[in-house]
Amino acid sequence: MSRWVDPAPFEGVRPRLPWWMLLPGKLKCLAVVVALAWLVVVALGRFVLTAVRYPVTFVAPLVAAWCVWRHGWWPVGLTCTGLAGVLALWAKVAPHSFRRLCWYRLVTEWRRAVVYAPRWRTVMRLAELTKDVRGREYRPSLRHVRSEGWRDRVRVRMIPAQSSDAWELRRDGLAHSFGARSCRIRVLRPRVVELDFMHSDPLSRSIPAPALVDVSSGVDLKRVTVGCTESGSSWRIRLQGNQVLGVGVQGSGKASVLWSIVWHLAPAIRDGLVRLVGVDPKGGMELGQCPEAFDRVVYDNGVQAVELLEDLAVQVKDRADRYRGVRRLWTRVDDEPFTVLVVDELADLVAYQSDQNLRERASRALQTIVSQGRAPGFCVLALVQDPRKEVVGFRHLFGTRIALRLDEPVQVDMVLGDGVRAKGAAAHEIDENTPGVAWVKTDGRGLPERVRAFHVTDTDLLALAAYLTDGEAA
Repeated sequence: MSRWVDPAPFEGVRPRLPWWMLLPGKLKCLAVVVALAWLVVVALGRFVLTAVRYPVTFVAPLVAAWCVWRHGWWPVGLTCTGLAGVLALWAKVAPHSFRRLCWYRLVTEWRRAVVYAPRWRTVMRLAELTKDVRGREYRPSLRHVRSEGWRDRVRVRMIPAQSSDAWELRRDGLAHSFGARSCRIRVLRPRVVELDFMHSDPLSRSIPAPALVDVSSGVDLKRVTVGCTESGSSWRIRLQGNQVLGVGVQGSGKASVLWSIVWHLAPAIRDGLVRLVGVDPKGGMELGQCPEAFDRVVYDNGVQAVELLEDLAVQVKDRADRYRGVRRLWTRVDDEPFTVLVVDELADLVAYQSDQNLRERASRALQTIVSQGRAPGFCVLALVQDPRKEVVGFRHLFGTRIALRLDEPVQVDMVLGDGVRAKGAAAHEIDENTPGVAWVKTDGRGLPERVRAFHVTDTDLLALAAYLTDGEAA
């Protein structure tokens, strides 16, 4: 009698076909057509994007290849030789426009293709600026690159839930990764930041004072030229209808800002259109270098200085009373001169004065001049080292604030306003060997500017004194 043995059940893995294999044949053909169309669209999109990002590098070889195919090598060689000659002549005759319109565009394409695009993914991962969520990597996208010779401006779109502080903490590493000397972070709009990779400092060298103009009509009180910006344009300050505050540590170049303004105003001072009044609590160590520029000047922070401030406050009120119902702002046609009050060390008057009565009187008079002197033709140029609120409690009344070299990062926002450090204003990082370099913020303008004032030497001040005395231009 035989026994039936039940065979063991099949334990192998059943083969599984992809889901799309179960689709009908016509639907498969339609899917293939859609996939091919999508690949064509993606390829065209990448083609156009590459042509936009690298117009010269991408288009020039295509045009050269087409010309070789149609006309041969000789016409192309002659054209390239002629083009090289034209570019060389352009670079010699108009170097500024050549660099701006031609050379910097080529450098932009080269640095994007060679420096930023190949390293971008690796640098973002190593800098921990990417995030992995459920197997998907979120990476900041490289958008726009623009080279200006001394710096590269790289625009980046951040990933969701990322702040600019994460980039601020890693900017030194980013600078080293992309071969730059330093990096600034500037917030343009939500989720978009711009990285400034600095390769050199256009403000590293001092700027000599320009020649004095011989006529006061060349002095525009709304556009007083004080120096140069890092982009190469003139740095101009508005005095009429404005108040100016300069803050910086010792040796930061506050005197450069002061004398650059006086240097520009010299023709108007000589002709009586502008009157300078000064207070130098340091015993005249600064304003005493050229007393000929001042109508009245006091070299201490005592009774005489306070009486001078109170006298100016009374003049502000009197002039405002006379203008009531006649005009809103001071104009050049008035017989009364435009008055500029220069205070070399503001803290000595409103904070460090030991006599409380004098300190309070000086503070009240200064606040009156600053808050009410704008319309009747009074401007205050105040210089101070300590920007804290307990030292200068009315710093918000100054429309233009100049931050020279500062000690701490928090002082940048104290001087220029909240959030300006996030926009790239790094006044605490200014080199101590570049006096006169500063960041400037003016009310009504979104971004601060990096500038440098003229270097007015002692020889220049002697020439200025002779010009104001004898009336001869330097």
